[in-house]
Amino acid sequence: MDYRELFRVALRALRANKLRSFLTLLGVIIGVSTIVGVVGVISGLDNYVKDQLATMSPDVFVVDKFGLIRSREEFLQAVKRPPIRWSDYERLMGAGLQRTGEICVSGGRSMKVVNGAKQLPNVNINGVTANFGDMFRLQFDAGGFFTPQEDQAAQAVAVIGANTKEELFPTVDAMGRTFTIGGLPFRVIGVMPKQGRGIGLGQDNEIYIPMQVYRNNFMASNESLQLMVKAAGGVDGLDASQDEVRAVLRALRHTPYKDPDPFGIFTQDTLKQLWASISTAAFALLILISSVSLGVGGIVIMNIMLVSVVERTQEIGVRLALGARKWDILRQFLLEAALLSLAGGLMGIALGSLGVFGVKAAFGVPAQVTTLIIGMGIFLAVAVGVSAGFLPAWRASRLPVIDALRAE
Repeated sequence: MDYRELFRVALRALRANKLRSFLTLLGVIIGVSTIVGVVGVISGLDNYVKDQLATMSPDVFVVDKFGLIRSREEFLQAVKRPPIRWSDYERLMGAGLQRTGEICVSGGRSMKVVNGAKQLPNVNINGVTANFGDMFRLQFDAGGFFTPQEDQAAQAVAVIGANTKEELFPTVDAMGRTFTIGGLPFRVIGVMPKQGRGIGLGQDNEIYIPMQVYRNNFMASNESLQLMVKAAGGVDGLDASQDEVRAVLRALRHTPYKDPDPFGIFTQDTLKQLWASISTAAFALLILISSVSLGVGGIVIMNIMLVSVVERTQEIGVRLALGARKWDILRQFLLEAALLSLAGGLMGIALGSLGVFGVKAAFGVPAQVTTLIIGMGIFLAVAVGVSAGFLPAWRASRLPVIDALRAE
């Protein structure tokens, strides 16, 4: 029997029990849709986070009060640390550091932004020094970043993200326009291109203003700043620059030699490692959840196929009596199981893709469904079907002809 005839026989058998066939698919649908949905979201986020981290030069490190927090205990210890002050930046700048290049300062908070009748209640306002734009390789659709002179003069100028521009100036060119932050007017001098967002990263909803303006008008008395430090010797000089900055800050805080740093330091590399551990854990959880769903689906398919073999015992006997080989019977039932799981896999891919696009539309997460994800979903579905259908197919192919013909 050729494969075309096998395919027709298998489809006829599945159509004869439509409700049972659909119920059989549920486990596979849930498993595949879970895989497609979660992999689509995580892989999209993974690419986005890597792109965002690439904007941070590998020879730059960040110093702040908390650093990278990985546990509750670390957080409780970090809360007790003193804040990073503007005076720390001034002392570093005046320390004559030999292994350290530029130092940038950043502080921020959420504030209300207004342009006429348009109001944005919670926009991230970032006060930064003028070298921030070059250090983090910011791109612009229009204009550019503010200059050191504008920062020192505390001029009320602002660089805005794409979403902020669309909200405040939806129909006009934002360059040179004025809006207010906390009641203080600011003039737009730069607009950044749209990037998308994920897990709080990105600049679409950000506003950057000169550090001196931020300090004079918005900075809280107990606020802790961030220091972005560029090593003078490039990546090879990163450790030496960190040691140099660390020594100054520890001396300013009178930290005993054996005590840990009362501040955190992290680099592009440590951020990549942290994200890798997070994404790996998420994928491991995905494998566990989807394995359970697909396993249940496989068991259901196997049981339904065993019932089908019992119900069609006489049909199998007739086919064997008419010259069908055991191999033909085995292939027929394997093909039925594969078609069942393939149908479930395709439905799961469709359902998972809808979930991915829904998450992308609702939350702006850069999720994606690639051909690789679709291929993986199809492969897993068919693999589950063939594996689950092998035992019923084997039993069907080994039925004695006489006993099968006598079956009621």
